[in-house]
Amino acid sequence: MIKNFFQWQIRIFDQLDEHWESPRVSKMISNLVVAFFVGGLIIGLLNYLDIPNPLTGVSAFFAIELAFTVLLIFEILGLIFLIPRSVADSVGKQFEIISLLLLRDAFKEFGHYLGEIHWDVDFLWELGPIVSDAFGAILIFLITGLFYRAQRHIQITGNYEEQSGFSKIKKLISTYLALTFLGLGIYDLFTAYQNNHFNYSLELFYTLLIFADVFILLFSLRYTTKYLNLFRYSSFALATIFLRLTLSAPAYFNVLLAVIAGLMVLGVTFIYNGMLDKRKGEIKEQI
Repeated sequence: MIKNFFQWQIRIFDQLDEHWESPRVSKMISNLVVAFFVGGLIIGLLNYLDIPNPLTGVSAFFAIELAFTVLLIFEILGLIFLIPRSVADSVGKQFEIISLLLLRDAFKEFGHYLGEIHWDVDFLWELGPIVSDAFGAILIFLITGLFYRAQRHIQITGNYEEQSGFSKIKKLISTYLALTFLGLGIYDLFTAYQNNHFNYSLELFYTLLIFADVFILLFSLRYTTKYLNLFRYSSFALATIFLRLTLSAPAYFNVLLAVIAGLMVLGVTFIYNGMLDKRKGEIKEQI
């Protein structure tokens, strides 16, 4: 009975995963992002004209922040669907999300300077975090591209049955992560309605991702105990911890932690590929 319960959840996940990257879903996501962007512009215009509305004190740049926030929600859902396919690709997706977060924060800060700008020393110091977030996003974008390019997807299981079982476990983890993420979103909306202030639970979700990564690492020991694979997966889990710290770190340090995490997984990937090539060469020599 328990097995059937889990199989039912896996079938639902497979159906959702099948339609997630379809053109219909992509158009729906695009339409929602555009709708929220236009709604944010209208709110900014109402505030500019001093017309009362539920969100006072926000500028037109709020539209960009709102659109990026909605886009990030769908990016996180995309990350959840990636976990069963490839742990490495899911790590790359995490860096994509961090780069978008940095861009959103930069746009958010620019919204404070829509009026007359005084180019004095104080303004230049205030501009520093914005520039840091913007260039940090570019660096993470570059590192992510190199990371994807260097990846080699090597199956760690011995046969199809083991691979299928490992994939099912990751699908169950993804299912519960998706339910938790939706639950956190509902909680954030509820607290925003009560307090008139929206608090994102992204930090808590990234904390759950850390435990999910560690669980997948430990479960993979059933199929392989090779040092190369264990170190690679462990470094990916450690990178998630760095990214979690990035979310709450102050200006400059958030970019520094994200870049360190990116260089770490990139370096591990290149070293891993080099050691694989060396082992393949040794096997050929023995033959």
